[in-house]
Amino acid sequence: MKRITIISWLLLTAIPAMGETIMFTQDKPGAPPAGWVSGVTGQGTPKWTVETDPSAQGGGNVLKQSGSGDFPWCVKQDASVVDGFVEVKFKPIAGREDQAGGVVWRWKDGDTYYVARANALENNVSLYYTTGGRRHTIQYQGAPVAAQVWHTLRAEFAGNRIQVSLDGKRYIDVTDEHISGAGAVGVWTKADSVTSFNAFSFGTTNTK
Repeated sequence: MKRITIISWLLLTAIPAMGETIMFTQDKPGAPPAGWVSGVTGQGTPKWTVETDPSAQGGGNVLKQSGSGDFPWCVKQDASVVDGFVEVKFKPIAGREDQAGGVVWRWKDGDTYYVARANALENNVSLYYTTGGRRHTIQYQGAPVAAQVWHTLRAEFAGNRIQVSLDGKRYIDVTDEHISGAGAVGVWTKADSVTSFNAFSFGTTNTK
């Protein structure tokens, strides 16, 4: 266990990562982004569409979730990351029950993945693992999350080490071994959250 933790720390702190950023500028408004798949963990009718938002970085398109469900998700199908990072700019817009935005990684299917999220109604950042279609809490931390404002959420992961940051400040730094191996990356919401996402970035740790 100790050796795994040390290796994970070295990967996160000493080795650069190679990645890409998706702005959704090539996608048609009113439809889901090309190459992405969406669904919900549990029950519900999520609605993921590309929309135009002048407030977004570059004043371009965003990926917006305007439906509802237990845990709606939208992932990039061709991404396969074991160790690396996932980052997104998100804006909580509305929601009576929740106003959440999150990132997922090591996504195997709609029932198995890690998720880090921030919630404007609760003013916190949290980390979960989902297995068997059930979400399990790893850690919560209080954090300022304003509605109608763009925030940056980032998760870095290597081996069993996971770090979660909001707007450049790290709030969570833990080890967890529930989900390993490669998986897709994407974004996530909860309940009736209406949330926009922009500048989605991900990368794989360069171990060479």
